[in-house]
Amino acid sequence: MRIVFAGTPAPAVPSLHALAASAHEVVAVVTRTDAPRGRKRVLTPSPVAGAAEDLGIPVIKADRLDAAATAAIAEAAPDIGVIVAYGGLVREPLLSLPPHGWINLHFSLLPRWRGAAPVQHALIAGDRTTGATVFQLVPALDAGDVFAELRYDVPRGATAGEVLNALADRGADLVAGVVGAIAAGEAHPVPQEGEVTLAPKLTLADGALDLSASADVVLDRYRGTTPEPGAHLVVAGQRLKVLDAFRGPDLELAPGAFALSGRDVVVGAGDGTLVLKTVQPAGKGAMAAADWWRGLRGDAPLVELSEGAR
Repeated sequence: MRIVFAGTPAPAVPSLHALAASAHEVVAVVTRTDAPRGRKRVLTPSPVAGAAEDLGIPVIKADRLDAAATAAIAEAAPDIGVIVAYGGLVREPLLSLPPHGWINLHFSLLPRWRGAAPVQHALIAGDRTTGATVFQLVPALDAGDVFAELRYDVPRGATAGEVLNALADRGADLVAGVVGAIAAGEAHPVPQEGEVTLAPKLTLADGALDLSASADVVLDRYRGTTPEPGAHLVVAGQRLKVLDAFRGPDLELAPGAFALSGRDVVVGAGDGTLVLKTVQPAGKGAMAAADWWRGLRGDAPLVELSEGAR
């Protein structure tokens, strides 16, 4: 079959590689336009654009799948569209343009966590099992019939970035298998079953760690917002990004209070403590939490808690 592939970030690249290596032909890749990256804000192609160029596949760069993008895709005459984390909606008439429509690789066990940030919300909620789903794209958000899914037990301490990378690798074979089944006339999608939960895009505020909650709940949010949008505490009026943390020892520490335990920097939560291993103060690079602690002057700092926690 002739495939048009739509994707943008690095987690979409394994699926593109799997499809390019299959018996089918990827005739075009759709990705978002070059974006400024790094401290110097240099315009940089998306990871999918770079992978497509390496593979010699024509690239269509578009931030929206509008009439111009639809016309460009139509010229490629695809039999099916495959979308993995493109970052935009597929609407009519593009949705019905390929004879087999569009299929989507989504990084959750649908209908749980429909939306833009399924892995992040799964970890924040404390899910210990998640997965990936290939489904038929329909106008409603992530609501189409399911072709295939895989389950994934979240490793202890894994962050959203690590889980997403694992699902991207495993999901690549899943989506390639579904394309093969559709081509052979052997695909049998089934309706989604279960409770629908939503996973909207996260903001910087979602990375705030509420130390009035239990240590386990705080760590779930840290894991779910790492690396993006970034877990953080507010210390002395400044945002302190938390890059590496884990469950701490049993110490009598008030929520938001710091202490040294051996060589570790420990902070109190509503129930239990957290060890901070690596942090990033505002305007500085990443550093060991112990080095940050030694650089402080005066009294030991306190994390600023929300109004309801004071």
